[in-house]
Amino acid sequence: MLETLPDYLKPGLDIVFIGLNPSTISVKQGHYFANPRNRFWKALNMSGLIPVEITHEFDSQMLDHGIGLTDLIKRPTSQATGLTTSDYKMGAPVLKEKLVLYKPKLACFHGMLCYKAFLKYSESITTKPDLGLQANMIDQTSIFVVPNPSPANAKYSLEDISDWYKLLGQVLQKL
Repeated sequence: MLETLPDYLKPGLDIVFIGLNPSTISVKQGHYFANPRNRFWKALNMSGLIPVEITHEFDSQMLDHGIGLTDLIKRPTSQATGLTTSDYKMGAPVLKEKLVLYKPKLACFHGMLCYKAFLKYSESITTKPDLGLQANMIDQTSIFVVPNPSPANAKYSLEDISDWYKLLGQVLQKL
């Protein structure tokens, strides 16, 4: 059995955050975005998207705020370069099934790589999407793409990522 992180999903969520795959650090600690250099929790807390501050130790409590957590690929690696084409081919259709089953209002993909891989391997679409709200949907779920909060993504600052989460919240209010 593959050691990985559990999905935090249930019907009727407002947002499901989708990472590319769990880091080995996160799996060892048993929590999403557990690498202390990952900016997800800091940016989320700065954004005001949820009314309380949460850290990785309490990731399962995100469900109490209408937010779920999952990954495109469940196999942990220390870097995205450790993923194979087979990982993407297996992960994308499974993620699509989860989104169709649970029907969140918004699926929020962390990073362009994650969303482009999902499109390619679940929809056979090879396009270059932009960050933000996407024109297409997954069944009844709107799609939003934010910068990856991984420490490997130095292109975006903590403030940039927080601003994208604020925009995500504004889009959610309009749905």
